[in-house]
Amino acid sequence: MNKLIIPALLSALILGCTTTPLPEDGTRAEVETRDGSVTRVDASNLDASGLPKALTDPANKLSQRSIYFDLDRYEIKAEFQDLVAAHARFLVDNRGFKVLIQGNTDERGSREYNLSLGQKRADAVKRSLVLLGAREDQVESVSLGEEKPKNPGTGEAAWAENRRADILYRAADGRGEF
Repeated sequence: MNKLIIPALLSALILGCTTTPLPEDGTRAEVETRDGSVTRVDASNLDASGLPKALTDPANKLSQRSIYFDLDRYEIKAEFQDLVAAHARFLVDNRGFKVLIQGNTDERGSREYNLSLGQKRADAVKRSLVLLGAREDQVESVSLGEEKPKNPGTGEAAWAENRRADILYRAADGRGEF
């Protein structure tokens, strides 16, 4: 009888201590809105592109997906660190999603310089996301240099809009922005 009790107790202990892992399909997460509340994302909350509506809802911090930089700089400014942290939390909670970080520059500087600076900007955002918990294989960085301006005008206001890194999302099933 004692020979049956010990294995039964060990089995009960092992089963009682296991946890159910979070799904890897990218269908659930808690995301913080601008007002500090938390929104639950699930499969019923996807838009036509297959991405969670939280990524496009203007009331949600995650809808902001551009990080702006100073002239000739690639350090993430303090005003954008909370935004990067929100995207990192989303990626941690939604392992089935990937992001492409596109580094951009204004039109000033040579093509080679702008491609290099754009890559440094994209890499800075990638490094921050990974340090905050996103997996390395969830984040890719690329430079577009001056080739994809947000504002085609000239002058400081237009150039400031073009000095950025954009975050594009893709679901595990391949649907999304890139």
